[in-house]
Amino acid sequence: MRYLALHLRSRRVLAALAAACGGTVLVWSVVAAFSEVPDADSTMVVLLVLLLVASSAHTLGGPDDALERTGSRRWPPLRAAHLLIAFAVVTGLVLVTLLTGARFGPAALVARDAAGLLGLAALGAAVLGAARSWFVPLAWALPVLVFPFDGDAVVVRILTWPSQPHDSGAAAVTAAVVAVAGLLAYGMRGPALRNAA
Repeated sequence: MRYLALHLRSRRVLAALAAACGGTVLVWSVVAAFSEVPDADSTMVVLLVLLLVASSAHTLGGPDDALERTGSRRWPPLRAAHLLIAFAVVTGLVLVTLLTGARFGPAALVARDAAGLLGLAALGAAVLGAARSWFVPLAWALPVLVFPFDGDAVVVRILTWPSQPHDSGAAAVTAAVVAVAGLLAYGMRGPALRNAA
């Protein structure tokens, strides 16, 4: 139990959880106050998921990146469990709004985008380091939301997967591929080492 507490503390998990809860309440409050319909727009749903993924991305590394390259722990299962718990927290915080007056859904959209964006954050952690890992999901999702692309081509559906309808097969496959790639890259390699200051 002491190891778990130290691990959570070194990864700043409680601060990330507080930021995620606060962000969810803030976005939910804005939608509840200003929306005329109970269901949030899909753009707001994706933005909320992106906010929660960004707030949890820095937990993908600890204060000493080199420590995770040691053989003292079996890091790949711990990293995979960390990502799966982050996925559960992100989807849980968003889906709990389905019980309220301002609903963020559907559940398939939330789960797909949470898995894909966390996969991008994990890829970012493996390549850029945990401190910059949130850049990757932000760089993919934000342009898609700000400048929506029209078209029914498969390439367009793949590139704009975060904003596609929840029943889009191409978007689901793309999110699954990104999620698995992120899980494998981060699980096996861990966060990229930071340069010494």
